[in-house]
Amino acid sequence: MSAREVLLVVHTGREDNQRTAFEVARRFTEAGFRLRVLAEEAPDLDHAWYPNTVEAGPYAAVGTELVFVLGGDGTLLRAAELARPARVPVLGVNFGRVGFLAEADSEHLAEAVQAVIDGDYQVEERMTIDVRATWNGAVLTETWALNEASVEKNSPERVIDAVIEVDGRPVLAFGCDGVLCATPTGSTAYAFSAGGPVVWPQVPAMLVVPSNAHALFAKTMVVARDSVVAVEVTPDSHPAVLCCDGRRTVELPPGARVEVVEGECPIGLVRLRPGRFSERLIRKFDLPVQGWRGPPPA
Repeated sequence: MSAREVLLVVHTGREDNQRTAFEVARRFTEAGFRLRVLAEEAPDLDHAWYPNTVEAGPYAAVGTELVFVLGGDGTLLRAAELARPARVPVLGVNFGRVGFLAEADSEHLAEAVQAVIDGDYQVEERMTIDVRATWNGAVLTETWALNEASVEKNSPERVIDAVIEVDGRPVLAFGCDGVLCATPTGSTAYAFSAGGPVVWPQVPAMLVVPSNAHALFAKTMVVARDSVVAVEVTPDSHPAVLCCDGRRTVELPPGARVEVVEGECPIGLVRLRPGRFSERLIRKFDLPVQGWRGPPPA
């Protein structure tokens, strides 16, 4: 039987994370696992525990059981780029700030490692979106996002003029700082900061969230997951930029069109224990729920 294998992705910019990665590697290795690390991160880590380095790319996680992440949500989104083509799940241990996507906080690191060793975890599929940008019939990019795709102004002093279309019909047009198309997972990220609602991950929907729109009606729309959402940058607009998950960007000239649909490939997030999304929401955002007495007795 071949050894179980894990790809370790680390935010190596902090020395604490480097020391933590050493301990994680030691425990996995002693349990008989093989470890991979990214070649770009290897110089900051102890090579004795990471004999197998791989280049970041579509094959980095192929053949692994999962991608184990030490860092914040940004690091997890970077890891998701590697896990997606390999169709393997991601387990995040938060060493950042909010770490909403992470399954465990840093104080529960040992528990997370042991759960993987024991195979005592579940995988929760999260919806993604596929994104296609075109201009004058030419394809500018075809990409994807776990959280959101944003069409935004590329100069602080200017706004863009955008038309939002849903299922082939224009529904909104205004000047704005941008428009976000988000998944339920992304509802607690950029979309939340832009004034959008929190959507439970199990809800089959996409969000369309205007950002600082110059219009009387510019509310967030929650559309069906099988809808086709398009954002057109009008021909007389200033240029814009498309950004997916804060990582993949492309310039959009006036007249560009961005289409967003449900992604063909979901992302698997490892869950270590059963729990309701509302519990995560309360914990991560430190919501004031004092005084709650619970439901009345039956």
